[in-house]
Amino acid sequence: MASSSLTAQVSCGTQPSAPSFSGLRRTCPMLDAAVSFSHQSFCNRVNSSIRLVSSSHRSPRGVVAMAGSGKFFVGGNWKCNGTKDSIAKLVSDLNSASLEADVDVVVSPPFVYIDQVNSSLSDRIEISGQNSWVGKGGAFTGEISVEQLKDIGCKWVILGHSERRHVIGEQDEFIGKKAAYALSEGLGVIACIGEKLEEREAGKTFDVCFDQLKAFADAVPSWDKVVVAYEPVWAIGTGKVASPQQAQEVHVAVRDWLKKNVSEEVASKTRIIYGGSVNGGNCAELAKEEDIDGFLVGGASLKGPEFATIVNSVTSKKVAA
Repeated sequence: MASSSLTAQVSCGTQPSAPSFSGLRRTCPMLDAAVSFSHQSFCNRVNSSIRLVSSSHRSPRGVVAMAGSGKFFVGGNWKCNGTKDSIAKLVSDLNSASLEADVDVVVSPPFVYIDQVNSSLSDRIEISGQNSWVGKGGAFTGEISVEQLKDIGCKWVILGHSERRHVIGEQDEFIGKKAAYALSEGLGVIACIGEKLEEREAGKTFDVCFDQLKAFADAVPSWDKVVVAYEPVWAIGTGKVASPQQAQEVHVAVRDWLKKNVSEEVASKTRIIYGGSVNGGNCAELAKEEDIDGFLVGGASLKGPEFATIVNSVTSKKVAA
């Protein structure tokens, strides 16, 4: 799957040719009308500050090569998988795993097994819901309220996952409202964004991701407990994975959007994690990218030892002080 470098597309102020599969934009003069910055200023930022190729020109931030200031974050989304027995085995594997200390680790079991996991999983790992209702619970058949998630021990909830967007049909504005309510009630939110294959091939990756980000930004009261998960839909469960460079390009653009549209502080503090066929074999190379602050893991999170390998890929980011 070919990917042209964003740096190459915009360097020297030249217009890129139509990409074969860059997935960013067919033309780069402006990332988005809403972002309101010129082609030349964007070129200057790419060439001088957003570190697509190397971070060697900037001082390391502490002991980990990360653009954001937050701790590395790895979430495991178990989706609609598992039985009581298989989940007991998975929890046992996780409890016995040796995990790097400087990583926030969260798992998201199916709702019906959250209590089982909460009562048996090490306190080292926090628990997330996979979805929550847009407001207080009540006569909403099949839904799960934020209050119920909190009552059963959850600290986080995943919102905006592509399977909720494209299978269930949830819209950006509705997802933003769900995030706002969850945050107002004290849950952390793993806010998912990402483009479909046809959107990437049409050069609309930034448009889609920025629209989804804007829906969160328009609604949430604070970004203090928000983790942004970039998950290209074409890479989720397909075995295809964005190259480290493809992922880094989008993560850089997302952080820049936050800086321009929310605040520089939020852009620095907000962790931007990658999801999409992450596994024990590709996590280390992905983790080396400066703007990849962790992972949201699907299938590989159902295998305790492999999930531990992904958590421990934080060591790939560590640099000499």
